[in-house]
Amino acid sequence: MRNNRVNARRWAKSFLLCRVALAGMFAGALIGAINTAQAQPRPETREIPYFEPDLTWPKLPAKWVFGQVSSVSIDERGHAWILQRPSTVRNDQKAKGMAAPPVLEFDVAGNFVQGWGGPAQNNEGYDWVESEHGIYVDPKGFVWIGGNGKTDHHLLKFTKQGKFVMQIGRRGASKGNTDTQNVNQAADTWVHAKTSELYVADGYGNRRIIVFDADTGAFKRMWGAFGNPARDDAPRKAKVAENDRIPAKEETGPGPDDFVMPVHAARVSNDDLVYVSDRGGKRVQVFTLEGKFVAQTFVDRWCEAPHCGNGQTVASTAFSHDPQQRFLYVASRSPARIWILDRKTLEPLGAFGRPGVGPGEFYVLHHMNVDSKGNLYTTEVQDGKRAQKFVFKGLINVPAR
Repeated sequence: MRNNRVNARRWAKSFLLCRVALAGMFAGALIGAINTAQAQPRPETREIPYFEPDLTWPKLPAKWVFGQVSSVSIDERGHAWILQRPSTVRNDQKAKGMAAPPVLEFDVAGNFVQGWGGPAQNNEGYDWVESEHGIYVDPKGFVWIGGNGKTDHHLLKFTKQGKFVMQIGRRGASKGNTDTQNVNQAADTWVHAKTSELYVADGYGNRRIIVFDADTGAFKRMWGAFGNPARDDAPRKAKVAENDRIPAKEETGPGPDDFVMPVHAARVSNDDLVYVSDRGGKRVQVFTLEGKFVAQTFVDRWCEAPHCGNGQTVASTAFSHDPQQRFLYVASRSPARIWILDRKTLEPLGAFGRPGVGPGEFYVLHHMNVDSKGNLYTTEVQDGKRAQKFVFKGLINVPAR
């Protein structure tokens, strides 16, 4: 495992080069990703968002270190809420009390505000998750937590101060993919403000989207890929060959009829569409609020294990901050880059990022989110163990395809 000192030395070593080359690298990545090799002398152009990493964000207190950073959410004030895994901090660091709390709040400037979370105390009446996975601050200011540990069959709701509010489901109680009372290693949550409904990407143990009433926890509905009914006999993985790759016959087809574990994120747009990250299926599927299938697109479908990580791509999505949400950002896990798509057409417009531990690079890209100013936030697990902020610098013109 790389520790923070090793990462810090690498960051410092790359800092001078980064200051000189960063803008060029990102602009080049964006332009290169849309293949301008055959551009005419006067090509038509189109606008895409442009970002630069903030090398000073976040400012974690010196007494603490991050474990694997699994998720990030941005509240109405622009504060970033980070969920990390204290159990993945090195044993010698844990012995010195250096593991940060699971839930961490940072203000707009990246300054630490507060930290909390962990097993219930003083008869608080909830089951903390075995492996912290998803965090989401809903429009009413409540904080939702989910886990992907073997017994994480529940979701937790807290106030911003860490006061327990509600638990949906019970530890180790899942009865399968059609269970309406429990989840099974849910990866991500999102509350749709207009309906006060909680959309859950459920996830690692199940293969579905399930919707609950965000105020009462009551079950509302659920569905699988293409809007098919969730079913208990759905395969845990797609039909795969010996090396766990999707067969060639599916590479140009619509893909499996079921979500391919894990169903990793669910996000609802301003115009009431649900965007689902089918990470194992390497695709984004789009649905109505009721679960009717609308469209899908594949991202980095060429990526196959073992030469491309674990062969999985679509880990998370986020929307651009304009009211129309013109752009859809897609975190591609194993290729270690973020794609920029036209949200309406799902056409790829550009991409940035590459494998690595330097600023603007990704080592096991996991979840992401956007604030009201358009800044993009990402998290990394395994040896990545960090969160990054990418400052929105406006739109740039690049040659069209």
